[in-house]
Amino acid sequence: MSDIEIAQKAEMKPIIKLVEETFGVPAEHLEPYGHYKAKVSLEYINSLTDKKEGKLILVTAISPTPAGEGKTTTTVGLGDAMNRLGHKTMMCLREPSLGPCFGMKGGAAGGGYSQVVPMEDINLHFTGDFHAIGIAHNLLAAMIDNHINHGNELNIDSRCIQWKRVVDMNDRALRKITIGLGGSANGYLREDGYDIVVASEIMAILCLATNRADLKQRLGKIVVAYKTDKVTPVYASDLKAHGSMAALLKDAIKPNFVQTLENNIAIIHGGPFANIAHGCNTVTATKTALKLADYAVTEAGFGADLGAEKFIDIKCRMAGLKPSAVVLVVTVRALKFHGGVAKDELNNENIEALEQGFVNLERHLHNINNNYGLPCVVCINHFTFDSDAEIKLLKEKCEALGATCVVSKHWAEGGAGAEELAKEVLNIVDNREPGFTYVYDENLSLWEKIETISTKLYGATGITASPKVREEINMLQEKYGKFPVCIAKTQMSFSTDPTAKGAPSGHTVEISEVRLANGAGFIVALAGNMMTMPGLPKKPAAERIDITDEGQIIGLF
Repeated sequence: MSDIEIAQKAEMKPIIKLVEETFGVPAEHLEPYGHYKAKVSLEYINSLTDKKEGKLILVTAISPTPAGEGKTTTTVGLGDAMNRLGHKTMMCLREPSLGPCFGMKGGAAGGGYSQVVPMEDINLHFTGDFHAIGIAHNLLAAMIDNHINHGNELNIDSRCIQWKRVVDMNDRALRKITIGLGGSANGYLREDGYDIVVASEIMAILCLATNRADLKQRLGKIVVAYKTDKVTPVYASDLKAHGSMAALLKDAIKPNFVQTLENNIAIIHGGPFANIAHGCNTVTATKTALKLADYAVTEAGFGADLGAEKFIDIKCRMAGLKPSAVVLVVTVRALKFHGGVAKDELNNENIEALEQGFVNLERHLHNINNNYGLPCVVCINHFTFDSDAEIKLLKEKCEALGATCVVSKHWAEGGAGAEELAKEVLNIVDNREPGFTYVYDENLSLWEKIETISTKLYGATGITASPKVREEINMLQEKYGKFPVCIAKTQMSFSTDPTAKGAPSGHTVEISEVRLANGAGFIVALAGNMMTMPGLPKKPAAERIDITDEGQIIGLF
């Protein structure tokens, strides 16, 4: 059966009763969205402050390929397996974005028998969190133009507006637009553009905020523009916009409870996209899971060079989190792709290509062990086309590096297929206190932080930028030099060239643009020609997604 067919046959339990029975959350603190989705109140979360925290396990992956790796699937399978073994475990996932759902991915709720449900709801609108983020973002954009139209009391330079608009869809035609056409009744003429909602600073703020007061304060700190002196920043609070923005986010800030196919609880809350954004679920969700469960299994977007790095250097640094172990997800098919095999030939055994592509896994493993200082279990996410010889070689090469490597069949068998993986992870988590290091010291300059990530993680010899971008970095350094950096880079390669497979080295990372995310508390550095508004592929998933006359969704996967 397809993923959606499996999901639609799931025997779901009413979420309020399930959460209450499993984790003791009183029903009065749960807000149902239908029968199988519910938000938990911040008041209840605040009541958990003095409770001991469980242990945190991070799931990441090698550099993504069209063959698929399966971080979400593995996170769900591992969580189900740990619960099967009698360990109180909760999963923390990111919410899917409609853009890639209708674009390349077609869904992002796990796969096979390791899924979160209701799958259709999670992929389509869910509890409206992304809608609220998009509206809050665009409210601020409208208030900027409205302020200028009505006299511009703040003396905003319309050429120095930093705040674009957003929409949760892959729409390349909106990357650069002209607004205000049609005369003075429609405002004033200027260039503008759209990002996708998940790249909005408000998404990052929601993910990093610890309470309503922190949320509102962060929203007020957003730098939307500069005055005509081109130096003095204009904040969202100057426009008196942050209160109404926070009001729009009053429900979005609350974490969402759902369940797996095996009726285990998962929290899905906050942002995907570690290529152009911060790429982790919310701090509130992760900390809630750590208070309620003995173990929390969470994921970070794309490869370990992007999602895991941002998880550690941004999320853990800001929130005081400390992971106990990392699971590095790999597939035989993906490594063969990194070894030069075409997508339509990946199901054929190819030992030579697997050996060549192994360098990608090797670098990610080195980064996790040496640059993050964390113990790691390599999870081979099993496909039926994997040959015994390929599995044998992959395990031998991992073991030669001193890495524990486990074949996991959670896609086909659910939690039962991931029990060996769970035992290896628990062995590390329960019996070893990990060393834990950030990739860079916060006292390094912004330039040095970007350079450190590029050389230590990406294998680059250095970084470069135009004189204009270098000047902007120097200007940001004066006031925001302590901020961490969030590098927006292609997820497909360690380099800025998405076609460079394996583990390229000796390249130079070009920083093409920098953006201040003052409310979120970090600097975004765009590398190469990375776009913050994706486009749809030639054959988008939207062509397959449909609804029957009986109201059943089909085509998601």
